[in-house]
Amino acid sequence: MANTSLHCVTGALGYTGKSVAQQLIAQSIPVRTLTNSQNRHNPFADKLDIHPLAFDNHAQLVESLQGISVLYNTYWVRFNHKLFTFDQAVKNTKALFAAAKEAGVKKIVHVSILHADQADDLGYYKGKHELEDELKALDLPYTIVRPGVLFGKGDILVNNIAWTLRRLPFFGTFGDGSYKLRPLHVDDMAALMINAANESESKTIDAVGPESFTYKELVQLIGETVGVSKPIIPVPPTFAYLVSKIVNRAVDDIVITRQEIKGLMRGLLDSTAPNAGETKLSSYIHQNKQSLGNRYANEIKRRTNRLSPYDKI
Repeated sequence: MANTSLHCVTGALGYTGKSVAQQLIAQSIPVRTLTNSQNRHNPFADKLDIHPLAFDNHAQLVESLQGISVLYNTYWVRFNHKLFTFDQAVKNTKALFAAAKEAGVKKIVHVSILHADQADDLGYYKGKHELEDELKALDLPYTIVRPGVLFGKGDILVNNIAWTLRRLPFFGTFGDGSYKLRPLHVDDMAALMINAANESESKTIDAVGPESFTYKELVQLIGETVGVSKPIIPVPPTFAYLVSKIVNRAVDDIVITRQEIKGLMRGLLDSTAPNAGETKLSSYIHQNKQSLGNRYANEIKRRTNRLSPYDKI
């Protein structure tokens, strides 16, 4: 696939999409984004062509995808909310796929989740599974990239664990914290997606990093590295969830959901796949130990504040 062709990234002013756009622009590949935040701070200036993510206007969506060689889709929602739901995200993404096919997009690189087909009782995974099946039936070349946990500037999980350790008298793990995860740096994720765009074969890839941690080990590493010594106590998942709801009120956000707790404890954020990147989480935490967790990363405000830089919210 020629590098001079026009590539499109959903959410290039957000998190994963921003890293994809940044790397494409560095390779002198023309980039368009479809975004719900057209007025958000744009660090790419005139190197990024901005169009609305017009899910409710099929003709406009098709027009915005005309001339696109590769579509990188990072659009999704983390939880059900009065302003956005999994069902809505599934419907919107199906509309995006249909528009891409009609517009003549040559390939779709789509972000899913590890083990998307193994947890249909959880709405997040069920929606991701449904979209994987939809994409496979579209009769377009595709790569489905399945990350578990992403980290890097602007991440939520690692930052907010550090934020919690800095502020609460103890940290409660869901159960014994022995379930594993393999975090991947967002820039390695973006590089994987861009490399996948040049492959003709359709495939599904697990996107995991070079280090494996139990959840308890991850919390211990973050605490030790940022210099915060707090007891790490195993607590019943239901109790931990109730505590999180109290914190929700303080930060005006959803800290974690029941579904996220269940997925984490089932080991759904772990994989035995080969490394998809070389950036170590331990190194990242050390390099950012002074700033990590100083500010709470707010998911809902990122969805509702469409002006400020994503990683500043």
